[in-house]
Amino acid sequence: MRRLIFQEFVTLDGYAAAADGSLDFFGTVTDQDDQDNLALLESVDTMLLGAATYRIFVDYWPTATDPLAPGLNALRKVVVSSTLDAAPWGEWEPGEVVTDAVADVTALKAEDGKDIVLWGSISLFHTLLAAGLVDEVQLRVCPTVIGAGKPVFPQGEFAMDLIDAGPWATNGVLLRYRPVS
Repeated sequence: MRRLIFQEFVTLDGYAAAADGSLDFFGTVTDQDDQDNLALLESVDTMLLGAATYRIFVDYWPTATDPLAPGLNALRKVVVSSTLDAAPWGEWEPGEVVTDAVADVTALKAEDGKDIVLWGSISLFHTLLAAGLVDEVQLRVCPTVIGAGKPVFPQGEFAMDLIDAGPWATNGVLLRYRPVS
């Protein structure tokens, strides 16, 4: 069975976005995160996104010149949404839209292939974590405290086992966890 890897930039105090939705704290990390993601792209063949994150990604990635762009754009894209009818991706293969997060991701994980990466999409992550479908949580910790905002984790208790912790050369750390069922 394929693994579902959730990856998110997070502040030291556990927020994925500021209260106003801004992501300004992303600028506090170095390019080391690109190196980590280049390695990740070798182990995944599918990108899973919620509708809001899809809208952010599609405005940037299809025409990006970032070193991650070729690998990221070549991934199969699956967008969970009850509002989108289509998920075009510029000149690249469009994404497919699915509507039932738990059922469709369960089916996706049962397919043959490499791992699946879920970037951002906090509401979708909360749903999939509660359903026991997340196999790994990767937190890209930025050295910033914002005091309030959109928390990475939902309310409740979720036990995690540490897989790995790796500091970047400056200003950040990658933490990898496995949810305990």
